[in-house]
Amino acid sequence: MERSVVQITLFGLLLSLASTLPNKDDWDIYSFHINSTVTSRYATTVITSRVANRVDESKEIEFHVRIPKNAFISKFRMFIDGQVYDGVVKAKEQAQQQYTEAVSRGESAGLVSSVGRTLEEFKTSVTVAAHKKVTFELTYEELMKRTRGKYELQIHARPMQPVRDFKVDVHIQEEAGISFINVKGGLSTKALANAITKTHIDKEAWVYFYPTVDQQKMCDSCSDQGMNGDLVIVYDVNRDNELGHIKKSDGYFVHHFAPSNLPRVPKNVVFVIDQSGSMRGRKIIQTRTALIHILNDLAEDDHFGLITFDGNIFHWERELVQANSKNLESAKNFASNIQARGSTDINEAVLQGARMLNDHSREGSASILILLTDGDPTSGVTNLEKIQSNVREAIAGKFPLYCLGFGFDVDFKFLEKMSLQNNGVARRIYEDSDADLQLKGFYEEVATPLLTDVTMIYVGGTNLTQTNFSQYYNGSEIVVAGEITDNNIETFTPQVVAISSNRRIIFSNPNKTVESTGTVPDDRIQRVWAYLTVKQLLDKELQLSGPEKEKVKKDALELSLKYSFVTPLTSMVVTKPPGENTDVLHKPKEGETPQRQQPPVDQSFSRQYLSPSSGRSSARSARRKAYHHSVHRVTDLMHKQFPGGYGGAMGYSASVVLPDVQPTVVHLSRDTTTLEATDVPVLHRFLLKAENQIVPLCFDVSGPVRLKLLHHPSRELSVNGELDSVTNGGFSRIFIHVNDSQHVEIDTNWVTVRDGQTVTYYTSQDHITAGSVTVIVRNNEIDVATGDMRMVIIVHEKNGQKFFWPVLRQRPSDNNAEGLLAVEAAVYEEVQQAPVRKLKIKNQEADVTGEMVVDYSFASPVTMNCWLMSADSALQRPLSQFVITQL
Repeated sequence: MERSVVQITLFGLLLSLASTLPNKDDWDIYSFHINSTVTSRYATTVITSRVANRVDESKEIEFHVRIPKNAFISKFRMFIDGQVYDGVVKAKEQAQQQYTEAVSRGESAGLVSSVGRTLEEFKTSVTVAAHKKVTFELTYEELMKRTRGKYELQIHARPMQPVRDFKVDVHIQEEAGISFINVKGGLSTKALANAITKTHIDKEAWVYFYPTVDQQKMCDSCSDQGMNGDLVIVYDVNRDNELGHIKKSDGYFVHHFAPSNLPRVPKNVVFVIDQSGSMRGRKIIQTRTALIHILNDLAEDDHFGLITFDGNIFHWERELVQANSKNLESAKNFASNIQARGSTDINEAVLQGARMLNDHSREGSASILILLTDGDPTSGVTNLEKIQSNVREAIAGKFPLYCLGFGFDVDFKFLEKMSLQNNGVARRIYEDSDADLQLKGFYEEVATPLLTDVTMIYVGGTNLTQTNFSQYYNGSEIVVAGEITDNNIETFTPQVVAISSNRRIIFSNPNKTVESTGTVPDDRIQRVWAYLTVKQLLDKELQLSGPEKEKVKKDALELSLKYSFVTPLTSMVVTKPPGENTDVLHKPKEGETPQRQQPPVDQSFSRQYLSPSSGRSSARSARRKAYHHSVHRVTDLMHKQFPGGYGGAMGYSASVVLPDVQPTVVHLSRDTTTLEATDVPVLHRFLLKAENQIVPLCFDVSGPVRLKLLHHPSRELSVNGELDSVTNGGFSRIFIHVNDSQHVEIDTNWVTVRDGQTVTYYTSQDHITAGSVTVIVRNNEIDVATGDMRMVIIVHEKNGQKFFWPVLRQRPSDNNAEGLLAVEAAVYEEVQQAPVRKLKIKNQEADVTGEMVVDYSFASPVTMNCWLMSADSALQRPLSQFVITQL
């Protein structure tokens, strides 16, 4: 029996009693082809899946694939019974309106990509008549990014069953010549390695991957359900021209600039490391490990500084020092003793780092500021816009700021904007066993500056993408695209001006003509220009406000629509036969967790526990005991997207109306967590989150109950919450008692602070202090911190009404707190699967049924599943111990 450690979380519930889900055993994916063509580092990939309905009745057939998150989907079509159904890219608001109208007609469907480390999902389905076939065809495009001396084309294969005719064909054509090509990834190991054929001839390379049905079951992540993994094609091109490679076609050009025979530029680097309490545990250990590795890689002519921060700022040395062996040993000793504690003063920490670099300007060197944090600012200056303004003023364009956001508690949009404002980038570091390698990998990308103050000049060029770059690093590449004025190649003259060490150099080649694309389709270079332009406009839009922001957004939208790119500003409406549901595809941004109106379900799981025709009377009886619910299995996507868990211990559930015995018709509005029914009890769902098990536990609490969330006797701190009634089902009020005379009440209108006889009301964003407790009110969340404890109260809004969802981001270190947020981890095991599922917790068995819920621990909900049991069984103590009479 597999054992599982679980912790408590409260989630929203999504219920659908009337529909069943696709049964993949009734389909036959008889052909699955992936064809990728790469020219001038621009990849166009087409996934074609051909599926047959083998049974004597109509069936819903699913198309579910993953694509690189850096890509834009540009085409989707279905071929059914001689008809072609093309997806249409529209402005997001227009597409959403079409979806809403479909829902109002009684159709409930939705399709939203989900962000993982490197992949997004595309999913849709269509009903196919008995013994008929459907062909799905998806096209996506991406500009290959050179990192650490190579390009990587990632192809993910998960057809959901072994396929007789499975093929991956990759063709790479580079006029500069291909210097090397390799194949790696989970699908290139074991028996599958024999299914790969690789051919390389000068400027072209081909990779063929044709595994047999048996081979498709034999990789590390393969099973009887077929392959599930990546094929990664790694290559680089020859670089015999210092000016780089320029390709033109039909009035457009693209310039790839990556000189290699240059001396490295000595660097000045300051590492600003968050050591607040939320970094406790594996995060701080991995940070220490990565930092020591990075220090070992510094060259002796580099200068560096180390700053750690919580609510205070700690300098290893006040000024930058040379990276000699004595200083490095001292710095590594400092790094190995970093301890997690306290709050988070990002503003002062970054300003101190900027001061160190400003005070240590060396001619012929390159300066870099790197911030690593896992949370939001909770002390010092906490207004995000003020922090960004302070940092921009301090750096003043003199060096880049790179922000590394550790985990999912961090406000990634804040870090991204601050990085872009200062010529840098933001990168998420995923909480996983390889987090230290992620940190080290990012550093290696910026470890070796070769040029500074790079200016790309194009006489006879117009409508150019970005042409000024603060630094160029070894192993990377600068790409610029634009139009050639009047398509006159004779007057088109490219040139690059930059600083190498302490001298100005010019890259030009007046005798070299610009390469034509030859047999390449005429619009490919134009699409590279459009792709780059849209990407850069989206980055620019994030930095601006007011009319300038709207202008940039409008330009990006127009280009996205013109070239049929699915971007964060557009959506694809999936056209289907008459009577079918409407699907809408949105591309999410990094840092946001999109809704999943119809999340994917493990079909064997749903067939066993959901099918109305299953005849399992005992299973139905069990449902009656714990009310009637649908079921959903947690997808492997959640583990990819949130490998370190989903944040705090307790989450919030929407109010749910459930029948006593017989099902009630439930009407789903556009917000799929809004349910309507009559004469049934109102429930709130708590989820016990599993660490080593796919399906966690959950239990229901009935009515607007007052609950003990967190009591900490030694600190005179207690947090209580009152659940809402039918409409929202969340917490309508949360009380924080600091001591006998200081209290904070949070409701959906304002925050009230009572200090003795003094009462103060706060109605807008503010920084509030009550004794040892700090409360920071933001747009969509409220941060509560005291000592090494941090709680975040997420504010949700549904049908015009707000409700709260609290999550404990950082547990008190002394571990003597009690309440729902402090419930100790539980261990359970499965002891019976049929006819009724049974779990054992601490030698007590309990009947469970499958249930589908929505995680409200993020601003945008994510669907999950759980095993439903009684509250007393799940908690291993009476629920009454957590129920209170007074807030």
